[in-house]
Amino acid sequence: MLKLRSSGLSCGVCANFRITIPRCYMNSKTTSSIDVKPKVPLYLRPPSFSASLSELTKWHKWAKNLASSVGSSFINLDNGPDSTLLRRELNWLLQDLIELQHRLVILSRLESGNNENPDVSVALRAPLEEMYCVWRQRIEKRRPFQYVVGCEHWRDLVLSVQEGVLIPRPETEVIIDLVEGVALNNAPELAQSFWADLGTGSGAIAIATARALATHARGDACGRVIATDLSPVAVAVATSNVQRYGLQDVVEVRKGSWFEPLKDVQGKLAGVLSNPPYIPSGDISGLQAEVGQHEPILALDGGISGTNDLLHLIDGVASMLKPGGFFAFETNGEQQCKFLVEYIENEKPGSFRDMNIVSDFAGIQRFLSQLPQPGMEVYNLKLPIKSARCPWSNNDEVHVVEYEGLTSITVRREIFSFKLSTISCRRLNPLSFSTLAPVLQTRAEDD
Repeated sequence: MLKLRSSGLSCGVCANFRITIPRCYMNSKTTSSIDVKPKVPLYLRPPSFSASLSELTKWHKWAKNLASSVGSSFINLDNGPDSTLLRRELNWLLQDLIELQHRLVILSRLESGNNENPDVSVALRAPLEEMYCVWRQRIEKRRPFQYVVGCEHWRDLVLSVQEGVLIPRPETEVIIDLVEGVALNNAPELAQSFWADLGTGSGAIAIATARALATHARGDACGRVIATDLSPVAVAVATSNVQRYGLQDVVEVRKGSWFEPLKDVQGKLAGVLSNPPYIPSGDISGLQAEVGQHEPILALDGGISGTNDLLHLIDGVASMLKPGGFFAFETNGEQQCKFLVEYIENEKPGSFRDMNIVSDFAGIQRFLSQLPQPGMEVYNLKLPIKSARCPWSNNDEVHVVEYEGLTSITVRREIFSFKLSTISCRRLNPLSFSTLAPVLQTRAEDD
């Protein structure tokens, strides 16, 4: 795993310095849904600009003093970054700014204060005037560092991010650990099916899941991931990230709210993953300035209790998953997890099994998941009625989940090993193993 350049999410006191700084403004207008073009991260821009070493040294000294002026004021205000973290961010900014060939030499000279050959030209990926602007925004406006450089390091990925897109957090990596360590290890056949990442943002979960599916795939058969998001900015950024990792044939990004863009795969998903908005509305104003004032409210605010979107996901996921499928949702913590489990037990009896609460890296119970049932095969029946429904039964060895008049039937592989195409039936209610077996047997003999 690459070292995470995780920045604190901060507030702002700024000392006055006697230096002429270009005036710069933040764009507060809402981005149009038409022709959204993702921004290029600083480290991917060509080194098309230059400045003398003395000019770069002057900027670096100013930026370092500005960071040092913060002290611990941001920590006291809203648990934001202190001067130590801000100076570390400044070094990361320089690493992305300076062209690769002479980066180490220039960084060393800046740190040591070596003024030898001050007129030497340094190739940069952005004009120095822009660097004055963005560093002022970082300190005075508390603009997140990830938006300043245009990327975030997450697992083994470097993902483009910008205003309008949630910055992926380290704790969300646990969802991928669950996909690999729980779902695919227990039911490897899930690696060859459809998965969905709802509210994809930067595409972090979708991209990491696609790479995990490829690792666990058997032969050339590899699963696919559909990533959805309501935000046109997020859709554009996620699509760009998917293309940069060469996964456009494996990950499809669709615009829309939650399950709405997934009607064509209803009942066919092997896994549904999401890091939805879960912060209670009343808590938004108390967040670090970097979060509450800059990250998209659409990706943060989960309603009065923070569970509006989580409940919507719970209500819809059963009809989206094929039998034996897996889901994992991130929450605000233990209280929300327990509330959701209680809601499932009271309002969704028989719809879910093997519910599991998983802790994040800090030991906070943050993730709710359903464990997959290994060794399953899925067959589809077209029904003229919508009432056929049967909970999992160890006696019947059959699981039926109804959706839009289509009923997905799961049969344990050790009982039926043949492949079964669509069967038309007039009656399949009440459903039992004795009712289903002759139908399956007849079709098996026909095949």
